[in-house]
Amino acid sequence: MYTLLRGKTEGLRDQVTHFAQELIRIPSRSLGENELAARVEQEMRALGYDEVIRDDAGNVVGILSGRELEPTVLLNCHMDTVAPLDEESRTGTDSPFSGHLEGGYLHGLGAADCKGGLAAQVYAGALLKRSQLPLRGNLIVAATVAEENGCSIGMRALLERTLPGLNLKPSFAILGEPTGLGLYYGHDGWIEVNIKVEGTNPFCVDDATQSVFNDYSNRAEGQSDTVALHRPYFENGHGFRRATIRMDRKIGPTDKVESVLSQIRHDAVQSCSASAVAVGVAVREEHQTLYNGRTTSVRRVTHSWSTDPFSPLIERTRQALAAADCVVQPGKWTLGRMGMGTAGSVLTHDFQIPTIGYGPGLETMAHAANERVEVQKIVEAVYGTAAIVHGLVGVPIFGWTSDDI
Repeated sequence: MYTLLRGKTEGLRDQVTHFAQELIRIPSRSLGENELAARVEQEMRALGYDEVIRDDAGNVVGILSGRELEPTVLLNCHMDTVAPLDEESRTGTDSPFSGHLEGGYLHGLGAADCKGGLAAQVYAGALLKRSQLPLRGNLIVAATVAEENGCSIGMRALLERTLPGLNLKPSFAILGEPTGLGLYYGHDGWIEVNIKVEGTNPFCVDDATQSVFNDYSNRAEGQSDTVALHRPYFENGHGFRRATIRMDRKIGPTDKVESVLSQIRHDAVQSCSASAVAVGVAVREEHQTLYNGRTTSVRRVTHSWSTDPFSPLIERTRQALAAADCVVQPGKWTLGRMGMGTAGSVLTHDFQIPTIGYGPGLETMAHAANERVEVQKIVEAVYGTAAIVHGLVGVPIFGWTSDDI
């Protein structure tokens, strides 16, 4: 059914590959995405998006307007990367910013997570525009900032301020995070907690802190993939001494943040019950400054989330991919490293927007040495993403109907 899309996708192969290379060659560590944002904005304008803006958080947003106000599908990838694992001073193909092609793969920092996905989503919009397949609803392609810090600051700003200001509200969202072109529908979460031990007697505070730290260290032994404990930080004030122990902990679908905090506090109090100290437990908060100078406060928590695999969104997506002769393989992100996550937490938990993932990279390549993505997967992601979007908000073709979700 999507022969037209398939044919035009091949015509975009060189362009999307070159664009993905350029994205990798522009360093964009979290909170430093300015140059990359300018390049993405330039590409969207050149490709003929109906509207392109850069919002007050520094996100780049491209819009294709449909015939009606809704439904609206949001495509999202983050522009930022983690810091390079090796020295940035290396040159040639050894550089994390080389963007070189070898053996059918595109190499470099962010190739899989998720500049390959970003290139594919930007060109999926261009593919729909060039194919002249009419859209009943709207398409938003958003390249967001500050995701790798685990708090999805850019996504939150997009949903709280930018899109409402444009009178747009996503009916569903597709993340271009690495799925190997699988159809992903959720992952576990994590939380960063500060355990504070405070008192007027420094010796009591030190003893109590050591007891809490030792007890949690014993509990965390053998669970490095689910719990991480940091050495205490001490500070003195007028008449008091305070210790702060940071704990990072994975949270699953049945874990509630308040219940987790309550249990941690109960255990900490029990550990130092013999000492005259006060114990407090709270989610760690911090201020972060975006590349455009805007400062925001964030809570260090990513909620576990899951979209029902039998939901109308996933069923319609499966139908669209099948109609496009694409392999449909459902799954979830495993998040093998502490602190990893996606904007799906904010989308589903805070804004109740049904969300799935569909991207060309492999999760095992995220934050890994010698990061790479298969070029053919990027090209396939352009086609598959365009088919999904049309299946969700396009005008039906060849007698196939696309009911509202």
